[in-house]
Amino acid sequence: MGVRLSHVWLMETLNLIFCSMKNVGIAFLVILSILVSCIPHKEENVVVPNSQQLEWADAEIGVLIHFDMPVFKPDYNFRQWGTHPDASIFNPTELNTDQWLETARKLGAKYAVLVAKHCSGFSLWPTEAHDYSVKHSPWKEGKGDVVADFIASCKKYGIKPGIYASTTANGYLYVDNPGLVQEGGPVTQAEYNRIVTQQLTELWSNYGELFEIWFDGGVLSKEQGGADVFSLVRELQPDAIAFQGPYGHPNLIRWVGNEEGVAPYPCWATADSTTNADGTLVVEGLNGDPFAPFWCPGEADFTLRWNHSFQGGWFWTAGQDSMLFSLPELLAKYETSVGRNTNMLLGLVIDNRGLVPEADVQRVEELGREIKRQYGSPAYVTEGSGSELTISFDHPLNINRVVVQEEIAKGERVLEYSLKAYRGGEWVDLSSGSCIGHKRIDRFDPIEAEKVKLVITRSKATPHISNFSVYETL
Repeated sequence: MGVRLSHVWLMETLNLIFCSMKNVGIAFLVILSILVSCIPHKEENVVVPNSQQLEWADAEIGVLIHFDMPVFKPDYNFRQWGTHPDASIFNPTELNTDQWLETARKLGAKYAVLVAKHCSGFSLWPTEAHDYSVKHSPWKEGKGDVVADFIASCKKYGIKPGIYASTTANGYLYVDNPGLVQEGGPVTQAEYNRIVTQQLTELWSNYGELFEIWFDGGVLSKEQGGADVFSLVRELQPDAIAFQGPYGHPNLIRWVGNEEGVAPYPCWATADSTTNADGTLVVEGLNGDPFAPFWCPGEADFTLRWNHSFQGGWFWTAGQDSMLFSLPELLAKYETSVGRNTNMLLGLVIDNRGLVPEADVQRVEELGREIKRQYGSPAYVTEGSGSELTISFDHPLNINRVVVQEEIAKGERVLEYSLKAYRGGEWVDLSSGSCIGHKRIDRFDPIEAEKVKLVITRSKATPHISNFSVYETL
């Protein structure tokens, strides 16, 4: 950065240099170098997030709640056109969205995304677009609205609401990825596009401001024959974060490439693009690119139940309460999602009663406690700018974890770094990496140290570290 100098002082100094030097050419070069050093340098290649993306990154943890016809008819395959279960089987007599959101709060989730319509086409709100919804089920005598209950519970528990509504698949209307009507279906492509527009208008108009909207599989663009979803988002939910949303939306986030809760490393928040022009395919290079022009961070979604359980672990089925990931496995997923510069989105199942199963509630609560126990109280914390930060301990500590965060309001600036510990009169290497971004968790073998140092060996602008925390070995 340039140094601000008094105009009078600068002129007097330059005059003194010129008069005192015998060689006019050398004097000129010295004066020129001083003038150049006084000009503030523009920090190039630093893309910054907008306020919505900053809020989303700070949320860190969310839940994704699935509840659809496979819960009531496990053998249902939405691609077997014309075999969709009748709406009459949807009757979760104990449904309680407060219990869902209370579970999310036990995890420490700051936002929740409800799957309002999955691939079956059955809609959890009384849509006017067609007859396949809660309005035509026995639940609450057809007067219920799961989406409205969910939104109310989000407000009650202080959790930001989001909605997932698949536009790319609909078994009831014979629609398959990426949102195209199949032969023999009850509607034409134009009719389906009108249904998509109507349903998204209902969801995005009737339930207030949404924190996140989710497009599983992306969005078929208007140019490719789909509905004009981009214009609808811009009109009705311009501030919502959009997972795999329409190309051009300013608040996009991207898939990390798996449903394991394991973000690739590095996982930069900037990317050349997030989806291709029609919005239905994730582009190659899910690591992002530190010199790319768009801010579009990753979201790492994964299930609480093993991925090889029913419907990939996203939906409940009887007899699988034992198929939960262990607490160490789930903590590792936290560290490879939040700890790799992405948000963590944990899938919650709802059973045929309309509740999160007791086993799942218990495991979620255990995970929330363990995250807080492991990362809630660092031994030492500091912050600062520049290429090196050191934390000195009052007495030697046995440590095995470090958390580093950049001040991402100023962009991702760090390109390479290393961590070192001081013991026995010398510095030893702990770990090294590239991307830090919103949060980087480094675990290493326990070591007794007197101080720890973060060394930024390469950056594209002055690094700004908002949090450098050291944790004792538990």
